[in-house]
Order: sequence, then C-alpha cells, then structure tokens
Amino acid sequence: MCPSVPLPSPCPPGILFPYSSPQLWGRAALQPPVLLPTQRRTFSNNKILVELDTSSGVATMKFKSPPVNSLSLDFLTEFCISLEKLENDRACRALIITSAIPRIFSSGLDIMEMFGKSTEHYAEFWRAVQEMWLRLYGSSMVTVAAINGSSPAGGCLIALSCDYRIMVENPKYVIGLNEAQLGIVAPFWFKDTFVNTVGHRVAERSLQLGLLHPVTEAHQIGLVDEVVPEEKLQEKAAAVVAQWLALPDHARQLTKSMMRKAVLDHMLAHREEDIQNFVKFISKDSIQKSLSMYMEMLKKKKS
Repeated sequence: MCPSVPLPSPCPPGILFPYSSPQLWGRAALQPPVLLPTQRRTFSNNKILVELDTSSGVATMKFKSPPVNSLSLDFLTEFCISLEKLENDRACRALIITSAIPRIFSSGLDIMEMFGKSTEHYAEFWRAVQEMWLRLYGSSMVTVAAINGSSPAGGCLIALSCDYRIMVENPKYVIGLNEAQLGIVAPFWFKDTFVNTVGHRVAERSLQLGLLHPVTEAHQIGLVDEVVPEEKLQEKAAAVVAQWLALPDHARQLTKSMMRKAVLDHMLAHREEDIQNFVKFISKDSIQKSLSMYMEMLKKKKS
C-alpha cells in the first residue's frame, strides 16, 4: 500500500470493490442522493490540489508537481490519500482528474525512484504504484480523465483506469504505454487494463513497439473517448460526469464492479509476486544501464 495510507476495513459480502468505501456503497444503495447548498471545499498537498463541489458531488483533482507530474513515491502517496478522502466523503460522487501544469498530464513513473536505489526502496515504490491503480481502477466514484497534455506510461495508466477519457486536441500531445522504449516491460495489470480498453491486437502492437499515439490516433483506436479543444475540456468533462451521475449510483457501481472484478482479483492474487518480479527485474545491471542511458538522452534533449 502507499506509505501511511491505511486500508479501508474489509468490504461486506457482495461488495466487489476491494478498495472502495463500504459506507459509500451502502449509502448509495439505500439512500437517494442528498442535495446540499452550493459549496466548494478545497484541500491541497504539495503535489495535488483537490476541489470538491458539494452541491454537485463532483471533485476535481489537479496534478501540480512540476516540471512534468512524475509519479514519485511522494506523489503516489498523496494521490492515494486524496482519493481515500474523496471515497469516504459523503458529498462526493464523481472525480475529474486533470493537470495544473501546461502541456503535460503526467510523464509517468519517476525514473529516479527506479535507479540506483536499494531493493527495499524498489519494493516500497512498486507497492505504491500498485496501490494507486487498485484504488483508482476499483473506485466506486465516476472517474473522468481530462487529459490536457501528453500522457506516457504511468500517466496513460491513470487515464486508462478512469471510466472515461477526454483529451485536448493538439498535434503535439501523445499518450500510450511506452515502457518498451525505456528497456522495461509493462506489468501484466498495465497490459490487462490496456487490452480491456483498445483490444488485444492493438494493445499487442502498441506495447511491443512502446508506441506513443498522437491524439487523433488515440481516439481512433479507442484509447481516448473524445477529443475536444482545450477551452472546452472542463465543460465537456462536467457534461460527461452529469450524464453518468444521472443513473442510480448502486446500479452503476455494481455494474462497474462486475466489469472490473476479474482484473482486480487477478492483480490482488499475484500482488506480492508482482513486487518481487519488479524488484528482481529493475535491479538487473542491464536494466539499470538502460535507465541510465535514457536519462542521459533526456538531459541532452533539455540542453
């Protein structure tokens, strides 16, 4: 789990989301939504800003970790804490995830967390990556990714884990799981999430080549659901959320749970093995060398 993020108590029988709030599920199933006066509640960490509109039940999470919203251990910890707060908030029913940094949604996993560290650190970091995905993919909230910049690797995983993806129309923006370009391999649960979104053949080619898809192509293959001008992004995200929230919560949540249960269960059954495999793989001299070469290439691009 993410450091300092306590797991919720076990879900009651029949609830399939292992990391969703049992209180939220029971409330949604038994009570109609409560209409509250217009009110905005904000909480901010170092790397993430969250604003909740209690009248609509919609929260917006903005990544604010310059320069590129890398998924460091600290970022992942804040992400999990923020998500847990929203899951346990009676006023929150939906979440829009976007970036406060121009031209980038998230650059993905922080390479420095995977280079030159101890095996204990690698294990802690990978458990945090897992926890981020488990909580987001298994969330009972409506989740919409408002992708306002490039989103490679782990950034793409965050978008894939949401219920709906809207991306800004810009020829410079790309999205995809490009781990192969770094000399590393997307784990099976990255792959499963990708395959369930775009289909097996598209995912196979994209993963093997480590492709980063331009926005138009990402839309064509189903990696993103809609493409809009930047000035329309938040308006469209709000409209999509409203459409999803028009349904009874319990029916939508149970359907989502049914669709995602097999992938979540498969990962949970192999979680410790996945951590061990990651630590063994990332500790190899050849992989450390590949990461070092990739970082040198990035430095040259910046200069």
